[in-house]
Amino acid sequence: MNDKQLYAQILGISSPWKVTDVSLALSEGKVEVFVSAGPAALVCPECGEICPGYDRKERRWRHLDTCQYQTVLVGDIPRVSCSEHGVKQVKVPWAEPGSRFTLLFEALVINWLKEASMAAVGEQLSLSWSQVDGIMDRAVKRGLARREVTLPKRIGADETSFQKRHEYVTVVCDLGKEGGVLHVADGHDAQALKGFYDSFSECELSSLEAVAMDMGQAYQKATRACVPDADEKIAFDRFHVVKLLNDAVDAVRRQENRELCTSGDRRLVGSRYYWIQSPFAMSDERWASFEALRDSALKTARAYAIKGLAESLWREGSEEEIRADWMDWYAWAIRSRIEPIKRVARTIKENLRGIINAIRLRVTNARLEGINALIQKLKKRAHGFRNRARFRNAIYFHLGKLDLYPRMVEA
Repeated sequence: MNDKQLYAQILGISSPWKVTDVSLALSEGKVEVFVSAGPAALVCPECGEICPGYDRKERRWRHLDTCQYQTVLVGDIPRVSCSEHGVKQVKVPWAEPGSRFTLLFEALVINWLKEASMAAVGEQLSLSWSQVDGIMDRAVKRGLARREVTLPKRIGADETSFQKRHEYVTVVCDLGKEGGVLHVADGHDAQALKGFYDSFSECELSSLEAVAMDMGQAYQKATRACVPDADEKIAFDRFHVVKLLNDAVDAVRRQENRELCTSGDRRLVGSRYYWIQSPFAMSDERWASFEALRDSALKTARAYAIKGLAESLWREGSEEEIRADWMDWYAWAIRSRIEPIKRVARTIKENLRGIINAIRLRVTNARLEGINALIQKLKKRAHGFRNRARFRNAIYFHLGKLDLYPRMVEA
């Protein structure tokens, strides 16, 4: 087998294409493989009709390295003149339209991108940042185009920060076994979520069982506008409720700590994580050292006890029992005369329907919170993103469970 036959086999090139020459440039560390097409290749890439040739243009594609040598395909690629679509370059079997990399090389880059940052991949493979970004962009586009658009029974919607200047994107996630990001949109207003709902029919939306979210009004507004019987499906999961309570307890601690420190009492100094950490996450030693503080007469200790009772209410029961338990809790919280706790209590009362739904339907946004944590890791690894389009692409690429690879290439 000569070198032309070898590269034809390696590249999967067959009639009407053929390898015409192989050139090794030792000084440049490069192998150039020249390819050409016969007359049978003169078909319009849009409609598949045989068309007269228009001209030929030289094109180059980066391929997988041959040993230590960078390998480049070079070809005079025909352009045809189609009566319907105008002048078009014919398709080549080793690369996608618009790409300057072979399918196998793009697959290699995709494999690398799953493990490392774009900058690291570019450095390892001698690619510019824009070239790596282009490969990721094409991978996401083909993955989204292939994805079967079906609406899961349970979804979660949440915001995640894009940059430090209070800029956000909305992420919608499948809360079922499949998981994965379904939708990413700019902003965190009602329209950001409505754009997701608009891609489904009213019949499809009526099949939703639950929509988990935080207690912000924007996502509630979009869901009520688009989803039939939304008030029976909107669910505020435990994570968001506990976060509100933790913030309230911490606000009480900070205020009380300032007051105590003026009189030389430093009991609350350095105690922040005692009050907001779950008791189940504490070691026995830490829990024991916290005993004196939590059993004290401090306002912070009372706020902590009120928070603890709320956490214990996340248990199954009839809707009437769940509502009665929370209303008893609300009465205690309001009587506490601790303003941050009272504010949260009012918020919980206003949104109690969604809390009951979460308990009744056993809905949790834990999967989406985990995805948000992974998104922040991606952002940190990339040292930020220049724009939202690239941020969205990274989310879809890593967390969308998409089929990213060129069709001719196995993952």
